[in-house]
Amino acid sequence: MPSYRGYRFPPEIISYAVWLYHRFSLSFRDVEDLLAERGITVTYETIRQWCLTFGLEYARRLRSRRGRQGDMWYLDEVFVRIQGRQQFLWRAVDEDGDVIDILVQSRRNRRAAVRFFRKLLKRQGSVPRGLVTDKLASYPAAHRTVMASVRHVTAQYANNRAEGLHQPTRQRERQMRRFKSAAHLQRFASVHGVVQNLFRVERHLLGAVHYRLLRTRFFGIWDEARAPADRTRAAAPWESSALSSAT
Repeated sequence: MPSYRGYRFPPEIISYAVWLYHRFSLSFRDVEDLLAERGITVTYETIRQWCLTFGLEYARRLRSRRGRQGDMWYLDEVFVRIQGRQQFLWRAVDEDGDVIDILVQSRRNRRAAVRFFRKLLKRQGSVPRGLVTDKLASYPAAHRTVMASVRHVTAQYANNRAEGLHQPTRQRERQMRRFKSAAHLQRFASVHGVVQNLFRVERHLLGAVHYRLLRTRFFGIWDEARAPADRTRAAAPWESSALSSAT
């Protein structure tokens, strides 16, 4: 369980700030303003520290609850310029469009692809039913080395599922005026992908009642990730008079 000892604010406020930052395309200053409108006075630098301290722990707990994901893997890589140097963000998603894992590397050669494949296998604990990539030569080379028995598809447009999920990262990159380091990108994308997996629902396929039930369930999962002892949805910070003294 995350330790909140020594923090002025209770877990409900800390986890709510982290959720806002990773759920929506907001800056730390935007989150600061949203909290201030609800009577919670906290600086954007404090919110930044909360995200650094608790974000990865929340993501780890959400992944442990989700367990193994789909068995069709769609892989793609996108370049990101950091401090004038080109880095590559490798991303794998399953057939439902949920992010399986990401890895930031300085190359996109065979060695980098092998490293990413092995990271995916370790995370999932089993080989996929199929692998879908673009025609980058590094993929078939790594495929032959790591999981030669798995069907590998490189048909045109087959990998659009993975390529389309780079857009949220691009949006945040512009908002942040680029990522500050490869570690910064790795840390942010690792948490961001897991939070988006949890709350991403194909709303157009659901009726209002089912959507609201799912949303309530997702909030309950989030609350358990930040405080496993809580079994029910906690009141929002501005709805609880018990939290008003913290401000």
